[in-house]
Amino acid sequence: MSTYRISEAADLLGVSDDTVRRWVDSGALPAADDEAGRTVVAGADLAALAVDRARTPDDPAAGSSSARNRLPGLVTRIVSDPVMSQVELQAGPFRLVSLMSTEAVRELGLEVGSRAVAVVKATTVLVETARPQR
Repeated sequence: MSTYRISEAADLLGVSDDTVRRWVDSGALPAADDEAGRTVVAGADLAALAVDRARTPDDPAAGSSSARNRLPGLVTRIVSDPVMSQVELQAGPFRLVSLMSTEAVRELGLEVGSRAVAVVKATTVLVETARPQR
């Protein structure tokens, strides 16, 4: 079973160490002491809390597409040439980059600071883990 120290749990959830400690103290997140006496959280409990506390900004267009992976966010950068554009979107802690025609950028009215939704419809999703330490 995977366990995470308070600082690791905080990093994974994108919150402060103090926030994780408050969740532990309030009973919202079960914790135990490891063999070294450090407070640790079970990976399964951390995952359950992450799902429970996940908050996605409102997406008024949700439900009008078959894509289920909708990530509302804010346009943070646009790099364009006459034909193609690279659009960067910050959706919560995630930076997403989309390549599209410059015409599409104009038609959508995209500009730095505008709200947008990244819609991901893919048949392949890669999952990685850290290399085992030797």
